[in-house]
Amino acid sequence: MQLSEHFELAEFLVSETAARRGIANEPTPEVIENLRRLCQSVLQPLRVHLKRPVVITSGYRSPALNRAIGGSPTSHHMQGRAADLIVPGMTPLLVCQAAHQLKLPCVQIIHEFGRWTHLAVAISNERTQLLTAKLNQGKTVYETGLVHV
Repeated sequence: MQLSEHFELAEFLVSETAARRGIANEPTPEVIENLRRLCQSVLQPLRVHLKRPVVITSGYRSPALNRAIGGSPTSHHMQGRAADLIVPGMTPLLVCQAAHQLKLPCVQIIHEFGRWTHLAVAISNERTQLLTAKLNQGKTVYETGLVHV
């Protein structure tokens, strides 16, 4: 199922953990609509602006899958509102900065450990959080702003 010009539903459902553990990762119609909004409002405009492919590394997560990977119990991934991604040839920090400069309707733009970008689509007028995730003594901590890791 095509969600936007360059994004398909299947990209958001792939999970090695789900496959390995036999966890169902099937989105509801509401989740699919949220994924469509994410693609059309955030990911597609970002891809067009960057003139580069946007590779989804984590999209939708069923609650069971989210628990299995140790995700946040309030993760936007479970609602189909978030994606983790990389853009070949660009650092995650540059991708985050581009998303912010484009004023995309994101509730979260997170520079994750210097390894990937997390973008979550806003619903209505939610304010954008700009965060950098880092490890501190084995625990994830979030620093306000987009900084080099």
